[in-house]
Amino acid sequence: MKNDVVEHIFNQIEKAKKILIVSHVNPDGDTLGSMCALKLYIGEKADTLIQTPNGAPETYKFLPEINQSKNLNNVENIYDLVICMDVAAIDRIVQKARYIFDSAMMTINIDHHKTNNGYAKINWIMPGVSSAGEVLYNLFKMQNIKITKEIAECLYVSILTDTGAFRYENTSPETLNVAAELIKAGADSADLTKKCYNNKPKNMILFQAAIISKTQFMLNNRIAIASISHEDLNRFNANNEFTEGIAETLRTIKTVEVSAVLKEGENQTTKASLRSDNVDVCEIVKKFNGGGHIHAAGCTIKKPLKIAKELLACEIEKCLDL
Repeated sequence: MKNDVVEHIFNQIEKAKKILIVSHVNPDGDTLGSMCALKLYIGEKADTLIQTPNGAPETYKFLPEINQSKNLNNVENIYDLVICMDVAAIDRIVQKARYIFDSAMMTINIDHHKTNNGYAKINWIMPGVSSAGEVLYNLFKMQNIKITKEIAECLYVSILTDTGAFRYENTSPETLNVAAELIKAGADSADLTKKCYNNKPKNMILFQAAIISKTQFMLNNRIAIASISHEDLNRFNANNEFTEGIAETLRTIKTVEVSAVLKEGENQTTKASLRSDNVDVCEIVKKFNGGGHIHAAGCTIKKPLKIAKELLACEIEKCLDL
């Protein structure tokens, strides 16, 4: 049965005339790396869509093919096949991208999130796997597809970033074996790690320092919640990319069991990102229709920033009191 689904995926790719490969909103290294790897395999009849108004985050502009990507301001509804890479839920496809997805004759969902309910016409979800990049690598190997140097680089970035440079517990023996195979195929581990982690703009570091410095600690320092307002973003000319890593930094504090970063959104909403080493934060964000992984999850709370913080803190405290 599994082999039949894989064959169906690649048959649909082969027969489609025009393909759109879609990232999730607030794109990270996994969604972007796996998206670019699939584009490299498919070739000219595929376009990539980064769900931002302005294209790729600065950190990942070195990825092959990424600078030719469409964005939410210039993508058109001309595709008969839409493939979502690392998109855990249908509400992670927004605005014009959702209209294109709903209009397409065929849709494919390739992912690794345990909360993914299979919203596409064809779904390939491997919840025990580290990243969408590792999922795609397995698909390529099942089809005996050659992993070129450029594809290896993209897949390596996917795996590297979603495992926190192989520090998170989603790093399995199989994950390390795949990483080794990608290095053999030409991925430069040291260079890619430097590009992903040691290439930040000055104002990003200053922004993160300012946000971390006003973090609120609760329950005897077991909870750390950082809040980001529109004013904070404007002060440092910050974009969504600037918020990456703050929750992980707070999680490294010895006493902290759950860290969260809340960012003020549009229309009285708040986006939340949670991290933990030993608490299932996915269960917490489910209260707000969110999702993700056991130790890394997120949601959108349909309340202003101050109220959202109170609601989230209450749910975290309930979880820690169990």
